[in-house]
Amino acid sequence: MYKASVHPSFSIHGRFISFDDLSEVSYSLIKEGEEFEKQIGEFIIDWIDDSPTISVRTSGSTGTPKTIVLKKNHMENSALATGIYFNLLPRSSALLCLPATYIAGKMMLVRAMVLGLDIYFVEPTSNPLEGINRSFDFGAMVPLQVANSLQRLSLLPKLIIGGAPISTSLRKEIKVIANASYETYGMTETITHIAVKPLNKGVSNDMPFSVLPDIEIFKDDRGCLVINAPKISDDTVTTNDVVELVSKREFKWLGRFDNVINSGGIKLSPEQIEAKLSNSIDQPFFITSLPDAKLGEQLVLVIEGVVNENDVLNKITSSTLLSKYEVPRQIKTIPVFLRTDSGKVKRKETMTLLKS
Repeated sequence: MYKASVHPSFSIHGRFISFDDLSEVSYSLIKEGEEFEKQIGEFIIDWIDDSPTISVRTSGSTGTPKTIVLKKNHMENSALATGIYFNLLPRSSALLCLPATYIAGKMMLVRAMVLGLDIYFVEPTSNPLEGINRSFDFGAMVPLQVANSLQRLSLLPKLIIGGAPISTSLRKEIKVIANASYETYGMTETITHIAVKPLNKGVSNDMPFSVLPDIEIFKDDRGCLVINAPKISDDTVTTNDVVELVSKREFKWLGRFDNVINSGGIKLSPEQIEAKLSNSIDQPFFITSLPDAKLGEQLVLVIEGVVNENDVLNKITSSTLLSKYEVPRQIKTIPVFLRTDSGKVKRKETMTLLKS
């Protein structure tokens, strides 16, 4: 039998909640709450039951969505590590504006219960700070929410951002905000983030991620990140993320191994090319490939919406950042990209729209 821990300072919207109160609170949310509040109530019921594990859905951003089983004590250890890194003390306030159906939202609730935070939750919309007239000590958002909340982002003095890549233009806008924003690296298997890097003024975009306490990192023979974190996972986690190890505790993310394009024997990283093109293209885009009789794969630029292809091509060819191998052979447009709930583009699924 497992009993999840609840800090004596834990509160919801300013009201202290004990472990014994959680059952009543969760059923009230399920019975009387809005859809997002019902999801919170359902998670709390799962959290306080006798099972030592909890089932969590992955987003499907890097493959088919699936359900994995996590240990509750591992989730508690993850919450403690975040609390130490960001100096989250009992009675600190936290804003939950992510859906509780995925690990990021669930972990905001776990952090609140384990660390004794005062948590407030709002509907997880694309503009969650709209209508908010108070500040919170800590919060978590996806990039789309950040982009729509820039004018009010100072209401969150400490903010972690994850779930999807942060564009170069958004990074520039975050730098001038009077708060401490951090990009996170992690996945459901690692119980959200295992590494972070600051995004504020004076910080280089090329700055590496730093891992949280009790995390070891390695590379496999593909150059992909391997994570050893015994306090949050019984097994070593081997990722498909190609990285550069800067030190035993720091790494730079270079791209996805399964996105690498082999064009005429030259291996190309779409993510690195995208970073070089980010200042030249205003609309959402990504780099991918299509079959080619001579090259095997040819580089293709896919842009969301309507564009003047000649203008885009001129910007690309005039760029001094791209090597000759990194210049796309074709430009394709798609009215609307397919995305995950967190806003991450589903590249392979989106490409099927070209054939439909």
